[in-house]
Amino acid sequence: MKSYVVIGLGRFGMQMAAKLYDCGEDVLAIDTDAALIDKFADRVTKAVAADARDPDVLKKLGVENCDSAVVAVGSDLAASALITMNLKTLGVPYIFCKAHDDTHREILEKLGADRVIIPEREIADKLVLGLTSTGIVEYIELSDEYGIVELDPPESWDGKSIRELDLRSRFDVNVIAMRHGDSLIIPPDINRPLDEDTVLVMLGNYKTINKLKKQ
Repeated sequence: MKSYVVIGLGRFGMQMAAKLYDCGEDVLAIDTDAALIDKFADRVTKAVAADARDPDVLKKLGVENCDSAVVAVGSDLAASALITMNLKTLGVPYIFCKAHDDTHREILEKLGADRVIIPEREIADKLVLGLTSTGIVEYIELSDEYGIVELDPPESWDGKSIRELDLRSRFDVNVIAMRHGDSLIIPPDINRPLDEDTVLVMLGNYKTINKLKKQ
């Protein structure tokens, strides 16, 4: 079990805190709204009404002992910047922040946040990917550049093997598994001809996916 502190219980913060707790993790939730904390208390390990902009408050709550922190205070740049600085000073190993826009993101990154996302943009990117990418079954993001994609191979690949297609050299993508019905083959049989029932599981970057969908 890992320990997390989630600061800011807007919609994003509440979802993050509740999901982490549902996964069996130890979750401390902090927000300045006492009424909101009372309503949310049974959905996390511990919920506290406090001002995370005060480093002494964070120390008293033992935040420095958490494995990771989620800063989800919304569009308040000053608050999220100060909280991120406090967490960095306390030595929290991993700091994950929500940003409102690119300027907000850049500032938080310069202050030492390990990862900063703009949730609305990430959701939009994934929706667009699903709507525009013929054959894309599922996309799992691993970083800002890389992810794992499940792809229904285009008709032009039917009857050809992974070896023949030479996907690694042509597209800089690694096929890590292949699916036939309910059977998942790991590692993939690179000599097996692909057919209409084949789904390839590949590791690649966003640009790779755009190349693959044009095949």
